Amino acid sequence: MHQRISLSATALAAASALLLTGCFAPAGDSATRDGDGDGDGGGRIRLAMLQPPRSGLSPLSDDAFKLSRWSTAETLISLDDAGDARPGLATGWARKSATTWEFTVRDGVTFHDGSELTAEVAAHSLTRATKASPKPRILDGVELTAKADGDKVVVTTAVPDPLVPQRLSSPQLAVLAKSAYRKSGTVNPVGTGSGPYELVKVGGTSTAALDRYDGYWGKKAKAAGIDVSFVPDGAARAAAIRSGEAHIAEAVPVSQASLLDEKTVTEVPMPRTNTLYLNTRRGPFKDAGLRAAAREAIDARELVEGVYENRADRAEGLLGPALPWAAEGRAALKGRTKGEAPHGAAITLATFSDRAELPEAASVLQQQLEEAGFEVKQVVREYAHIEEDALAGKFDAFVLSRATVLDSGDPAAYMQSDFTCEGSFNLAQLCDKNVDKAVRKAAATAAGDARRAAILDAEAAVLRTDAAIPMLHERVVQGDAPSVTGSAKDPRERTLVTADTRLK
Repeated sequence: MHQRISLSATALAAASALLLTGCFAPAGDSATRDGDGDGDGGGRIRLAMLQPPRSGLSPLSDDAFKLSRWSTAETLISLDDAGDARPGLATGWARKSATTWEFTVRDGVTFHDGSELTAEVAAHSLTRATKASPKPRILDGVELTAKADGDKVVVTTAVPDPLVPQRLSSPQLAVLAKSAYRKSGTVNPVGTGSGPYELVKVGGTSTAALDRYDGYWGKKAKAAGIDVSFVPDGAARAAAIRSGEAHIAEAVPVSQASLLDEKTVTEVPMPRTNTLYLNTRRGPFKDAGLRAAAREAIDARELVEGVYENRADRAEGLLGPALPWAAEGRAALKGRTKGEAPHGAAITLATFSDRAELPEAASVLQQQLEEAGFEVKQVVREYAHIEEDALAGKFDAFVLSRATVLDSGDPAAYMQSDFTCEGSFNLAQLCDKNVDKAVRKAAATAAGDARRAAILDAEAAVLRTDAAIPMLHERVVQGDAPSVTGSAKDPRERTLVTADTRLK
């Protein structure tokens, strides 16, 4: 049985205090410390974030979600709590044919560089996204074109796609001023967004600064700005809330949550699954029997109770309790492969250190797999230094904390990206005709009960391959200092600091 090694709260707090040195950006020139402002909450929000930028804050990469969480880059469409499409930079839309949609662009929107939003500018941003290499994940398997027609953007897809509005809500399809797009193919979001905060400075992979944009078309920001520090160490993020160095800290490790005042901790059930991806293309797990043996060896309860201190839910499938319809509609899975004896098969198990629970989870998994007869070597690095190797299939198994409705508010895009032959985030290197067929059907089905049933059929097709072994569904812990109010607790991890976030 795996035993967790614990330090006392005092020792952890002392260690975390040391980690704080040099982690946090100094406040900008207009910044005010708690109590130093004019009393209207207009000071600057200090934010400690988990992962540093991976692609220079390009909106065409996963960095787009940072821009979205800072309320600096916006999309044509937004999503409500139920995942339904709502107006954003587009005020309305209509489906003109099976493959054609029209979106009416909002009047009176000025970008941070002073230029105006038009249908032509919006179409330009979408077109650059379709031509990016690699493509934004939301466009996996999607052929899409965009052109301006008066005050409307006409979006056409190669095949009928009932989720075009939801796709356009993805932060990776944010609309930026034309000046953001360089001939080299890079995209610079500094001073080119349209949100209530303007990105004014990026300090490499360490810091970023945003100022309130007084020319915003919508509700003006209550805070003067945001000072961002990228702090991969979870203990340091938690210590920053205790010490007052940060007003908001994202993704506080569960091991640190008990050290914080309960009034500063919010536990958010997330559509995020901790999954073990197995390499189906090469190595021992090319054998379906050995993949089944790995699945049979894993006891997720030990992870939930030990590593996650019961701040997580055991997984019954890829989709968790944040999507109640999944549990309600899921049928018992039949037709699974039986495990074969590993006989000492040597495997490399990898994960990343940015999420503090993952290395510990990998150690538990290593012990469970070794007890089942595998020989396990473990590799742990920061995500920025391991993603390329993971996507290239250089590991036999990879532990990943993965958001399942991150992009469109719908799981079909996640399944397309992670489990189909052409998927851009296919860690399992899976290419299975039954999976591709099921995912295509789900993606083509209109929103509603029929689509949900098709998504669960696709989930079952993936699970039958044992290419991915879902273990638990996370509840992300967010830290908010007593001095701040109005931060977003968003299960989709799209919003964090909003126009309403301010200092008390």
